[in-house]
Amino acid sequence: MEGIGGLRHLFMTVFLTAFANFAVVPAITDITVLALCPGRDECSLAIYLSGFQQAIIGVGTVVMTPVIGNLSDVYGRKSLLTIPMILSIIPLVIMAYSRETSFFYAYYVLRTVTAMVGEASITCLALAYVADNVSERERISAFAILAGITSAAIVCGTLAARFLSAASIFQVAAFASILSTVYMRIFLKESLLGGDSTLRQPILKGGVSEVADEGDVYSPKTTQVFKKIPSPGELISLLRSSKILSQAAVVSFFQSLAEGGMQASLLYFLKARFHFNKNQFADLMLIFSVSGATSQLLFMPMLAPAIGEEKLLTIGLLMGSICMFLNSISWAVWVPYAATLFNVFGYLVQPSIRSIVSKQVGPHDQGKAQGCILGISSFANIVSPLLFSPLTALFLSEEAPFNFPGFSIMCMGLAPMIGFVQSLMIKASPKKTSSNVCVESP
Repeated sequence: MEGIGGLRHLFMTVFLTAFANFAVVPAITDITVLALCPGRDECSLAIYLSGFQQAIIGVGTVVMTPVIGNLSDVYGRKSLLTIPMILSIIPLVIMAYSRETSFFYAYYVLRTVTAMVGEASITCLALAYVADNVSERERISAFAILAGITSAAIVCGTLAARFLSAASIFQVAAFASILSTVYMRIFLKESLLGGDSTLRQPILKGGVSEVADEGDVYSPKTTQVFKKIPSPGELISLLRSSKILSQAAVVSFFQSLAEGGMQASLLYFLKARFHFNKNQFADLMLIFSVSGATSQLLFMPMLAPAIGEEKLLTIGLLMGSICMFLNSISWAVWVPYAATLFNVFGYLVQPSIRSIVSKQVGPHDQGKAQGCILGISSFANIVSPLLFSPLTALFLSEEAPFNFPGFSIMCMGLAPMIGFVQSLMIKASPKKTSSNVCVESP
């Protein structure tokens, strides 16, 4: 194993990819509202459409992330990473060309389709790559640094969004997305789990030419690919193989339920409540991302060896819940900014979960395990907008049953509290050494 120092090319790839994805976030809310409800700050249609998009993306990632994660255990991380990174370029190029209504709808459709494959897959493969190349002792710090690199990319992307026009933002994001793909293909080394020779095989090696004489539709080598796709039974078996893994899955679901709700509704809530625009969204995201980078790059590497990722997980869930409750009762413009102070430790939740999960499986199941947990998170992203987007639209409208615009945000804050209770039951245990936690079907 090369250690954390050997991950520099992965970190650069993740940085450029995250920069491209998050630089456009402050602008896309204004663009969506302008396309659907010109001249208005409150737009229920935009909330519903964004929630619908998030749910559809969640459906895709629930299916695709475990599949891609499991295939990467066989064919390597770099090979599978190429697919979602190339797909993520397409919608950015469309908006870089034009932000007119017709182009917005094209962006909306293609962004939905490509994110179904790529939104969680890049994260899954990056986490598995870290687990391949870093020892268990250093893994929590490596996961924290990876998350911190993402937060640092969000800082840079948000600064770019703050000072550039919408047209320039998408042009810069499209260029960064292309650059990250090229950089990854040139510099990132393939991750070979224990030198397994199967990782050197191309995914579609063989082909139908080998079976022409047999008259079969598929060759054994081609069908072997599909045998590597995990069935729901295998994923359930994986979760049941470890009590801690099951508990981490429950925590991940409720944390993602809250995060998905905030992603779908918070910016629209702030736009309707305090008339936020692109620049104020960028300012708020800048505070969030600086807090995240600070906690992940500084606090977590120092605290994790001393108190363990289980306690960091508990602290992060509690502080994240407090942040959501404060946002829900915002009575002035400065309150959402102040609430971010409580979320400094909230950024420790996901790296802690990833570290806990990675220690429960063997080296040849890292992609499957991380993909399984991210699939559960994606399922939460399906449920979340279905629950919270209509609730947000209702309480921001004139038909609200009572005057509490942030009621949906308060409800979101209950989800990490449930995760907090579950996290109190997680106790550290030795890592499973078997590489066959789930037996593949013959």
